[in-house]
Amino acid sequence: MAKQLWQPTLSQIEHTQVWQFMQTVNHKYSLNLQEYSQLHEWSVENSEQFWSDIWDSAGVVGDKGREPYLVDGQKMPGARWFPGARLNFAENLLKFRDNRTAILFRNEQGGRQSLSYSDLYASVAQCASALRHLGVGKGDVVAGFLPNLPQTCVAMLAATSLGATWTSCSPDFGFQGVLDRFGQVAPKVLFTVSAYLYNGKRIETLEKSAQLVDALPSVEQLVVIPYIDEYVELSGISKALHWEDFVDTTASEIRFESMAFDDPLYIMYSSGTTGQPKCIVHGIGGTLLQHLKEHQLHTDLRREDTLFYYTTCGWMMWNWLVSGLATGATLMLFDGSPFAPGPRVLWDMAEQESVTIFGTSAKYLAALEKAGFKPRESHNLSQLRTILSTGSPLSNESFEYVYRDIKEDLLLASISGGTDIISCFALGCPILPVYAGELQCRGLGMAVAILDDGGETVVEQKGELVCCAPFPSMPIGFWDDPRQVKYRSAYFDRFENIWAHGDYGEITKQGGLIIHGRSDAVLNPGGVRIGTAEIYRQVEQLGEVLESVCIGQPYRDDTRVVLFVVLREDFRLDDELKMKIRQQILRNTTPRHVPAVIIQVSEIPRTISGKIVELAVRKTVLGEKVNNVEALANPHALELFKNLAELQE
Repeated sequence: MAKQLWQPTLSQIEHTQVWQFMQTVNHKYSLNLQEYSQLHEWSVENSEQFWSDIWDSAGVVGDKGREPYLVDGQKMPGARWFPGARLNFAENLLKFRDNRTAILFRNEQGGRQSLSYSDLYASVAQCASALRHLGVGKGDVVAGFLPNLPQTCVAMLAATSLGATWTSCSPDFGFQGVLDRFGQVAPKVLFTVSAYLYNGKRIETLEKSAQLVDALPSVEQLVVIPYIDEYVELSGISKALHWEDFVDTTASEIRFESMAFDDPLYIMYSSGTTGQPKCIVHGIGGTLLQHLKEHQLHTDLRREDTLFYYTTCGWMMWNWLVSGLATGATLMLFDGSPFAPGPRVLWDMAEQESVTIFGTSAKYLAALEKAGFKPRESHNLSQLRTILSTGSPLSNESFEYVYRDIKEDLLLASISGGTDIISCFALGCPILPVYAGELQCRGLGMAVAILDDGGETVVEQKGELVCCAPFPSMPIGFWDDPRQVKYRSAYFDRFENIWAHGDYGEITKQGGLIIHGRSDAVLNPGGVRIGTAEIYRQVEQLGEVLESVCIGQPYRDDTRVVLFVVLREDFRLDDELKMKIRQQILRNTTPRHVPAVIIQVSEIPRTISGKIVELAVRKTVLGEKVNNVEALANPHALELFKNLAELQE
């Protein structure tokens, strides 16, 4: 049995929105639901009523239309939610127009900015009017090549208020990486900055933006937002205007375009490490409903909260974060390195800005622990009540670290889903206990299950993470895929009429979930399936190891496990350390997990959003071509895995 690390009190439980929602459901449908598991079961078996109740309880601005709210509910894909609904995404995020703080912004330099909800509405009105004058509307794409700034939110809200579709890349993408994405979707307007700072270094972006305009004939206007530079010369750049010259300062009202539930809202991108990035199109209503459910019921987000997630605009957690405006909370934005000038930077911000919900990645929490940093000893975190972690599985040791060295009384929610659904399959729940190494629960309204190789549902056994019934935040499709060939191939080829997400997981005895890694990276030595996260968890407990990546290499009609490690400075991989690594793995897993070969490298390749690219490493080791290396933050690291003598036998 997993170790229980936190349990909400009865008083805490009864004050949560999910508990209150359950009482509303009980009263409305004459039920007697007492536990989260019962509420989840009801929400899956009565999904049409459940999502209709989410619309009502969250106070969605718009017309829900008439019943039925779900048509062709047995089809996946093919189900249609709220077919008669009309709404506008931006209107729902701007329904509060008072003087409470909507957005706080800080960067690693110490810069700070604050916008009230009334300020935000006024800024969006001015930007929306300028976009309308350009003819932007439904069917158009507006793109941001931007850091995580308040103006990024303004530009997105302005575009979506007009019914246009928003897409974004963070400025750490290389030129080809951005072109591979924006080049497929033909944006009409491109927002950018001249430069940004990361880890104390100035990084230029204006030249890349100018090249993008030249390479994208669809772009009619390049808008340069002031950030690091108050003013920059634009005379030599085609179609460029300064932000202050672009916005319509006479505008004070927004004319929100009425849109259908499944009209396009966002274009997101797959990592692109196995080919050209897939352009995943998400709808207005599904995104809004799912985020409201996850914020209010699973995270207990309220108006008085300050919600932070460390993210760039190239990661779906930015889209998830911005939806917090629909609840009226304060968004905390941060641009820069989370370790510049040191590990204190985000915790200084959390203390000074009274952050109540702190979102980050498993990699960041592991790095904090490796650095020996203990926020509970250096910071007053009395306001902090929730930490969210995603990006990769959070190890048992990181769970323990949070409760030991950050704060004892809080909800630590490891959450998992992805760009594909712009939300979560499994996440936190404020009325459930926290167990080390486990995601607390499956999301309400999400028919998540684990299937074995034969397609049978299993519990307390590893298998494929799937969703067995439609949900509103499924993509409305892929861009330029009118017959849904790519879309169906991505999720529905493995099991008929079932979404296969590509994660290798396990439902636990207490109803939680463990993610053991990506299905396509599962190792198979001797025919035994092993999730890579099981190995990383053991290896990265060792003080000498900073991080690791594991692959399976074909070897003598079988597969052997090959482990690459990045070590702390002043350590080298000698026979003694290799033995220590192997013993650590053997002691806590099985003999099949023990790597046949261990190799020291100086760096591990990652996507720009920070995820280890096991498939790209495997392809490099096997001498195969890695497609679209522009999708990597550090493509040079792949060179470290080529032609290794240790792997030639």
